[in-house]
Amino acid sequence: MSRIGKRPITVPTKVQVAIDGTKVVVKGPKGELSRDLPTAVTVSQEGETLQVTRRDDTKSSRQMHGLCRTLVANMVEGVSSGFQRRLEIQGVGYRAQVQGRNLVLNMGYSHQVQIVPPEGIQFAVEGTTNVIVSGYDKEIVGNTAAKIRAVRPPEPYKGKGIRYAGEEVRRKAGKTGKSGKK
Repeated sequence: MSRIGKRPITVPTKVQVAIDGTKVVVKGPKGELSRDLPTAVTVSQEGETLQVTRRDDTKSSRQMHGLCRTLVANMVEGVSSGFQRRLEIQGVGYRAQVQGRNLVLNMGYSHQVQIVPPEGIQFAVEGTTNVIVSGYDKEIVGNTAAKIRAVRPPEPYKGKGIRYAGEEVRRKAGKTGKSGKK
């Protein structure tokens, strides 16, 4: 049995879950998410908990068991409390600001880079170098943060660029002076 898959999911009081065959719809104060799960797993609700079980013991259903439990748990957590990803900008003259809903980045290019948020995503900037991407769908929050990081990934020599908060960038030694060999 999957250690992750057999754990029950507790549903907060402000969240409603509707199960229709393989489709799971979760509504909460932050929004509404729905997902079609594979037929190898079933979701059942018993009071304030959800349980994900697999139909048989084939390899594909064992693979899907823990994955589907995690996806449903992320849906419940997202509509109740939401997710956020923090990014740090390092480099002289590199900065970010929010204009309306859009994020505008000055990253040393000849132009400003403007990022339009997908539905359900909000941007916030602390100071000028800390960007917060928040929303209720964990997948979209992570993808949006990855797109922002891809504008100027951290380079290994000086460490300049956009990185996730807490990310360690492996640094390389630069060129040394003349070695004296001819």
